[in-house]
Amino acid sequence: MKAIVYTDLGDASVLHLAEREISEPGPGEVRVKIVFSGVNPTDWKSRSGAYGGSADLTESVPNQDGAGVIDAIGPEVEEFAIGDRVWIVLAADQRPTSGTAQEYTVVPVERVFALPEGAGFELGASIGVPAITAHRCLTVGQKGPGRLHPGAFDGQTVLVAGGAGAVGHAAVQLARWAGATVIATVSSAEKAAYATAAGAHHVVNYKDSDAADQILGIAPDGVDLIAEVAIGSNVELDLSVLRTGGTISIYANDGDKPFTVDVRKHMGLNSRYQFVLLYTVGWDLITEAAEDINAAIRDGALPVGEAAGLPLHDFSLDQTADAHRAVEAGTVGKVLIRVAPEPVA
Repeated sequence: MKAIVYTDLGDASVLHLAEREISEPGPGEVRVKIVFSGVNPTDWKSRSGAYGGSADLTESVPNQDGAGVIDAIGPEVEEFAIGDRVWIVLAADQRPTSGTAQEYTVVPVERVFALPEGAGFELGASIGVPAITAHRCLTVGQKGPGRLHPGAFDGQTVLVAGGAGAVGHAAVQLARWAGATVIATVSSAEKAAYATAAGAHHVVNYKDSDAADQILGIAPDGVDLIAEVAIGSNVELDLSVLRTGGTISIYANDGDKPFTVDVRKHMGLNSRYQFVLLYTVGWDLITEAAEDINAAIRDGALPVGEAAGLPLHDFSLDQTADAHRAVEAGTVGKVLIRVAPEPVA
């Protein structure tokens, strides 16, 4: 089968097309024929060595997310049947040859979730890490819900920083589906249009000198929860609009600006910080998130594409290096790799 592999850490040029043997699933595993592979920042960071690691690797296949069809089932698997449509998350975590940038991948069954009827493979490859990260960010508030469903956020206001990003897009959609008043912050008119298309009730340019006043004009008592992508840059704005007892959930620090905690301000607010990283969050929470995400998909609450505020950028498998470069360059929208034609129903 065709696969993208790398044996050295570095820039996207280390990725190359190769032939690999098709593996058989073992106990508790399934094999998935990949239709689309999703590319996330975590994928290029792993490939580049930003997370550390040896410069000399055994053969690795990139990309954590994907969607496709169950092709084979190992012993002790009862959840799926051959031919089932599925989406995958964290395919390559601790399994370097199980990434989704290949025609077939074998993964533990707990990393695979049914793709709801009517949902396309592009959507399936777009959720994974972004949507589960968004779900976790939304469910860690000390006064908020632990699971998401319609009405879970009734009466609460959620601020999504970077509402035009992949995680921000999912956070806007999930928060609105769950009943929150959703405010998104962005840096341009183009991104404002995308956040609005995703479902944000209000959009504020965080570069405006009166951004805090705009947000407090919408939520006079402050926002209940902030899903934060750039805490170093945004901490002052966050503290000026967070309500007493509010939570700031942090899944990234875009720009890498140093972040310091103002103890007095935080004590006065009785605020909570929650850091979010899927690799160590635990599969019980990931499974709960996937269940809620699938419920939102069935309700039509998680569309992707230009009209839904998340433009899709398709690359072929042999263009995987270019797909990684696009994500690393901050391309707005979702970068996907079309691995195989979509099967005919």
